[in-house]
Amino acid sequence: MPSVADGGAAGSAQPGGAAFRHGTTVVALRFADGIVMAGDRRATEGHAIAHRSMEKVFPADRYSAVAIAGAAGPAIEMVRLFQTQLEHYEKVEGVVLSLEGKANQLSQMVREHLPMAMQGLAVVPLFAGYDLARGTGRIFTYDVTGGHYEETEHNATGSGGRDARTTIKLGYRSGMARDDAVELAILALFEAADEDSATGGPDLVRGIYPLVATVTADGFEAVPAEEVALRFANLIERRRSEGRES
Repeated sequence: MPSVADGGAAGSAQPGGAAFRHGTTVVALRFADGIVMAGDRRATEGHAIAHRSMEKVFPADRYSAVAIAGAAGPAIEMVRLFQTQLEHYEKVEGVVLSLEGKANQLSQMVREHLPMAMQGLAVVPLFAGYDLARGTGRIFTYDVTGGHYEETEHNATGSGGRDARTTIKLGYRSGMARDDAVELAILALFEAADEDSATGGPDLVRGIYPLVATVTADGFEAVPAEEVALRFANLIERRRSEGRES
């Protein structure tokens, strides 16, 4: 079974010879005040680039975020349904569902999608949020069977997930400041794009950059595109300088 989580779906053949759009690499890491989540913008269709500016990082509700890797159509539909369910629960019950409850709800949705995953249309989300009861950020990963697992500090999934995880692992430290965590997430996607053809790096010509967001006690907040562009520009200049020196 091809799976983006295993790095195979981006270029895999689909049933009947058709090719479906797939999202690729997303990352999440915990910092002192909450969570940073980021995702590249490329969608692939077989070995071709199908879309250069796909959104893969979404607010699930005010205090949580979900990022998607896998078959693009079902993944986006799953996110929309997840957002609606959380909103409905809050309206009916009058309270916000706990972060663990949200993680469990998403797990059930992934499990219900298993028949489609067995046909090559796997959806592998990454869920994270700020736990108001515990006063900390938390990260949850999933497999195609609906199993979900809490990560203590960071994780990444998608075709470039292995390279992104390695980059974060080497640069991560507990209690990071917000700016350092955003910088590390950007570096992880940059390194993943350098090794994985299905992961999109910064597109300087078109002005397309990965989406980055934070979730803290103040809620979900997208990192301004101008800040992301500036951080990538600085990263590229550092790499050029290192190349000239070597």
